[in-house]
Amino acid sequence: MSQLPPCPQCGSEYTYVDSQLFVCPECAHEWSDTDAGAEDSQDSVVTDAHGTPLADGDSITVIKDLKIKGSSLVVKVGTRVKNIRLVDGDHDIDCKIDGIGPMKLKSEFVKKA
Repeated sequence: MSQLPPCPQCGSEYTYVDSQLFVCPECAHEWSDTDAGAEDSQDSVVTDAHGTPLADGDSITVIKDLKIKGSSLVVKVGTRVKNIRLVDGDHDIDCKIDGIGPMKLKSEFVKKA
């Protein structure tokens, strides 16, 4: 018996084939075999504002003043951040900025140092 891939949306193992699509009974997500490979390749590469690929542990520089919601603090242009971690979601970068603390940043506002 062939092994079916888990759902890319929720990770459920209980997928089944309907016509030419894989279907997840838990979240009702449908995908084709070619879609699964395309989604993985797009999500795995995070690039900075200039298109340079980023990796865990890289150092970055902020290229735009970033206001912090709920605070009067601002991350200034040229702020250097060391040892970043890449995460999934709207904000791609998880880091700690000296003087401010832990933050999540979007990769479009940074460049690799």
